[in-house]
Amino acid sequence: MATKMHGDDLAQLLQSTDVNGQRNGAAVAVSPETSSALSLFVLDPHERDAVLAWEALERGETNYRALVEIFLGRKSSHIQLIRQAYQRKFRRQLEQDIINTEPPHAFQRIIVALATSHKAHQADVSQHLAKCDARRLFKTGEGSSLGAIEEAVVLEIVSKRSIPQLKLTFLSYRHIYGHDYSKSLKKVSATEFADALRMVVKCISNAPKYYAKMLYTNLKGRTVDKSALTRVMVSRAELDMSEIRRAFKRKYGVDIQDCICQSIVCGDYRDFLVALATKTSPATSSSNLFHGLNQGSD
Repeated sequence: MATKMHGDDLAQLLQSTDVNGQRNGAAVAVSPETSSALSLFVLDPHERDAVLAWEALERGETNYRALVEIFLGRKSSHIQLIRQAYQRKFRRQLEQDIINTEPPHAFQRIIVALATSHKAHQADVSQHLAKCDARRLFKTGEGSSLGAIEEAVVLEIVSKRSIPQLKLTFLSYRHIYGHDYSKSLKKVSATEFADALRMVVKCISNAPKYYAKMLYTNLKGRTVDKSALTRVMVSRAELDMSEIRRAFKRKYGVDIQDCICQSIVCGDYRDFLVALATKTSPATSSSNLFHGLNQGSD
């Protein structure tokens, strides 16, 4: 079992650990899970996302959920930095690697549309445009006599709208038709595209709720995405962990840090996740994070 780490030990560890989990040319004396989490934590956010994208594409079956999270959870300027970091690190184009993934999957078409959106969208959101798009989605979905979603229409909307604009569109859909667009997708079609789109819509509509559910199912062993716990905890800690923590408590009636302690064996990895879970804002300093780890969670 790994030896329990204290705040000063972790601070020193982070300063001397590279992205391969090595320290001063030697293996770091922590658990493999902690080494993986730390190797991501020490990276700049855009470099971290580039590494996560590469892992999603190269490690076994393509992890499209991880790719969707990257394109939905970052601003356009950040996406451009991810593209540059990916090309610099791996000598390849991120979007071309997504397009070339085999076998073909509906997620590919949606992610490519999201990538186009990040290149082309306007910053301002429009209530009028949101209502028009909501009606188009209805007419090409549950309001259509074809009994199936018109992918071309959906992909056109996704590729031309910003994430905030799409969020407003899905909110308008609920106001106009009395239920979420994700529910209409489940009712209208059981295709691979509809399933993929439902996941994207849920993430856009309520990201904290989406991530809270992902963390809960992972902690309870109800997911096949084994990397999700580390990926989400590290990547969202500086963004919206406070909102995720509130959504988690509201949905499951337990604090996320308590769920971590109940689900993971005592050790350095559990301490690290608890420290990430209890971050209060992006302004929280690294020393405060290490202090949280120093408190332990016996």
